[in-house]
Amino acid sequence: RPRDPEANPGLVALFDEHERDRLTAFRRPADRARYLAAHALARLVLGDRLAAHPAGLRFDRTCRCGQQHGKPRLDGDGPGFSLTHSGDLVGVAVFDGAVGLDVEQHRPLSDLAAMAAHICSPVELTRPRPTGPRAFLTTWTRKEALLKATGDGLSRPMSAITLSPPWRPPAVEAWTGDGAPREAVWLADLMPAPDHPAAVAGFGAAPTIREFDGDPLLSSWAPG
Repeated sequence: RPRDPEANPGLVALFDEHERDRLTAFRRPADRARYLAAHALARLVLGDRLAAHPAGLRFDRTCRCGQQHGKPRLDGDGPGFSLTHSGDLVGVAVFDGAVGLDVEQHRPLSDLAAMAAHICSPVELTRPRPTGPRAFLTTWTRKEALLKATGDGLSRPMSAITLSPPWRPPAVEAWTGDGAPREAVWLADLMPAPDHPAAVAGFGAAPTIREFDGDPLLSSWAPG
């Protein structure tokens, strides 16, 4: 769950200068709380994985433009990770390779037909389209997780990806365009909380996916 920075100075102390600047730049308390929870959780999980102090981890955020505002990755060798948030939920996925994670809070959506037409591939447009928010958000989280795994995110079109229908097990049927990966793709649905569909994706052999509640980890952190 999101964490109030004023009530969690020990978590704020984990951050480097870039993260602290980003944290204070948010105007809305809810945005600051989500940012703190997601990035502190990432540091704690990665620190445990690497047997390193979480505050000592260094990240490379170089964007294609050369500035430090791109997707964060560990500076040097280490696992890949992906952050996501929606509503009152944040998530972190860690994998020995590229990984993408997305979660969306179930909510009413306006002009659902136009949104579905925008994200569906030509093949998907010949099929029955998502008729409700749950089916649409299932498709969206699956595709965004895949695009985040490539490192491109939503700079690449979702319509380049053809998936199995949202009511079937997730599978990539086709992927076209310059951003299409050459290696095998794995994709899985998650449900970390009621009315919060989520998906995680990566490349290579499909792993065994384990889910953990991050709240105890954030609550138990004590600087030292």
